[in-house]
Amino acid sequence: MRTKSTIYNCLKHIRSEAGLTQAELAKNVGVSRQTIIAMEKGSYTPSLDLALLVAKSFKRPVEDIFNLEPDCPNTFV
Repeated sequence: MRTKSTIYNCLKHIRSEAGLTQAELAKNVGVSRQTIIAMEKGSYTPSLDLALLVAKSFKRPVEDIFNLEPDCPNTFV
């Protein structure tokens, strides 16, 4: 039986690196700023379509932002 995996994210780092505010990213992907805050804190797991929209907005593979390896400082379950 498969157990639920921890998903790690680099969203805050990548967003900051791109020079975007939380509000700008939220507008780009069609969610509230609070949703971006929750993803960065690790308290919200985005849907697949939201994760793909976030990755597309940075022109990066989704695995650069969300992955199963602990390469990033923020985690969410």
